[in-house]
Amino acid sequence: MRTPMLKNGTGHGSLEDAPGQQVGSIVERIASAISVGMLAVGERLPAEIELASQFGVAVATLRKALASLRAKGIVETRRGRNGGTFVVKAPFPTDESLTAALAHSSTASLRDLADEHTAISSAAAQLAAERTSPSQRTRLAELAFRARETHGSQERSLADSRFHIEVAVLSHSQRLLTAEQRLQTETAPLLWCEAFSKVSVQDAFNDHLAMVMAIEQGNADVARQLAGAHVMSNFRRIIEAKYSLPDPLSIGGDS
Repeated sequence: MRTPMLKNGTGHGSLEDAPGQQVGSIVERIASAISVGMLAVGERLPAEIELASQFGVAVATLRKALASLRAKGIVETRRGRNGGTFVVKAPFPTDESLTAALAHSSTASLRDLADEHTAISSAAAQLAAERTSPSQRTRLAELAFRARETHGSQERSLADSRFHIEVAVLSHSQRLLTAEQRLQTETAPLLWCEAFSKVSVQDAFNDHLAMVMAIEQGNADVARQLAGAHVMSNFRRIIEAKYSLPDPLSIGGDS
């Protein structure tokens, strides 16, 4: 498990809130980590004391969050010598819920999300190129090829997210990593939804490989430009998909 993703003080805000808000925030962070592949199905979470320390909350608060995740069927707690809390399901929205969500999203809100995602991904790619030495081996090429070989909405979404999150990891910026993780949970399922996806797996692979080369060769400006162009291209396809959908009143009721 990547500990930085669970550390307190970044992302959606501080956990210095009311107990109920703390529980909801922890549930959201852990579920998001699972949904973008940062925590894999079958993986054991850290011990409760360690996890509570990472989030900066009392163990009792953490236990309430884990109970909520168990009720959702996302984790289960096993007893015994090799026991603990394990991830048993990666939460992923259905095609129907994604279609309704896209239909009810305004073009302005999608463009605003695109602007934010472009800024975050571009900065992460630039820093990754600046902070990755030419002799350093990365997993980026491996993750790019893995994403090309996946099938189905959930597999493609997870693999695509893992590639971009790894770029953010290489930026060595906790804030950029946290932001990229959050943005991937919002964007990747829409991008790869089989009900309306207009993205080419090969085009995405070509973009990823170009980014890999720029980062590993230390071409920071090129890496930034490629990452920004990639995100904007993805959002153009998402907006095109929105325009192709039927009236939202016919697929989900009033917004």
